[in-house]
Amino acid sequence: MLAVQVKEFGGPEVLVPVELPDPVAGPDEVVIDVAYVDTIFVESQIRSGWGREFFPVTFPYVPGGGVAGIVSSVGPGVPSSRLGRRVTAFVTGGYAERAVARMSALTPVPDGLDLRTAAALVHDGVTAAGLIELTGVGPTDRVLVLGASGGMGTLLVQLAHARGARVVAVARGPEKVALVRELGADAAVDATHPDWPSAARTALGGDDPSADVVLDGVGGALGAAAFPLTAGGGRFSAHGAPTGGFTPVDPAAAARRAITLFGIADLQFPDPDRTRLASTALTEAAAGRLRPVIAEAFPLDRASDAHTAIEGRGLVGKVVLKV
Repeated sequence: MLAVQVKEFGGPEVLVPVELPDPVAGPDEVVIDVAYVDTIFVESQIRSGWGREFFPVTFPYVPGGGVAGIVSSVGPGVPSSRLGRRVTAFVTGGYAERAVARMSALTPVPDGLDLRTAAALVHDGVTAAGLIELTGVGPTDRVLVLGASGGMGTLLVQLAHARGARVVAVARGPEKVALVRELGADAAVDATHPDWPSAARTALGGDDPSADVVLDGVGGALGAAAFPLTAGGGRFSAHGAPTGGFTPVDPAAAARRAITLFGIADLQFPDPDRTRLASTALTEAAAGRLRPVIAEAFPLDRASDAHTAIEGRGLVGKVVLKV
């Protein structure tokens, strides 16, 4: 089968198409004929050598943790009725024509939902739905979303809006600002403006212009500038690091203002929760209430071009791989 392999840390050019043996399903496993592969920014960071303390790898490895496709074979203990099912799955080595998945990692794709859209929700749909649940976003909340035009940010804007919250989205440039407004943000702030925090405070409004919930999918200096915008007694989630590092927040400073902190470790959901959250995201998408924004689908053998596009950040929305 065709797969994409990494043999050393480096730029997108280290993503090399190779031929590998077809996988075989073991007990309680299935083999999926992959139609689309989900991609997320952290995969490009891992490929470059960042985050080894969080994401250790052994060379050579095939990237990719999420796919959408059709079950083509089953292992011992798996009913043959699973054959031919359209599913999404969390896998290891998803940049390939076929992938093995545990039964507990599968989520059926609802009728009427295409596999391209389903693939775009494997990671971001689960994480976004889990974040909204974890931070308890409700109709009286003011929510600030950083990185709002990205794969997960676009979903967070829609999900927070659906819960009745006032959503202020932070994105870079007029095209991305226009997108998040279209998706339901009550206000949008351009992060390229030198004093965007003041604009965000004005947009958040209230007697004390601040955010009850800050969803920081960016990290770095932007996240650090957003932390003071959190209301006393609010919630701050530092779950993204495309800038190269998670937002450093002093726990003592947060405690003094009764701010509850969340981080990447809080988003490592057990299998039952991941399956439930994945099902929620897919069901909402099938009903037309949740729309992942897909900028481009690259062929599998052009995975290096896909990573170049992801790192360039010029695309509006996320990238998937088409097998």
